[in-house]
Amino acid sequence: MGLLNKYLEKEILGPRFQNDMLHIALATIANVDVLVSWNFRHIVRLDKIRPFNSVNIECGYKSLTIYSPREVVPGETDS
Repeated sequence: MGLLNKYLEKEILGPRFQNDMLHIALATIANVDVLVSWNFRHIVRLDKIRPFNSVNIECGYKSLTIYSPREVVPGETDS
């Protein structure tokens, strides 16, 4: 998959975490509106989201919006 290979070339994550990068690539290619993930180590991090989106744009895709579940599901105190 070309997008995954670009992520690997840019060393956004180490090769050990190809499944995490595949998750991002598939969501990008599928043109999802928002990716929601509990993966705070490799996905829901601004210092990772920016380089992923840089590659996405470079490859002709749109930026992927990534949130944690807490950001999209109202809490008990929210009205």
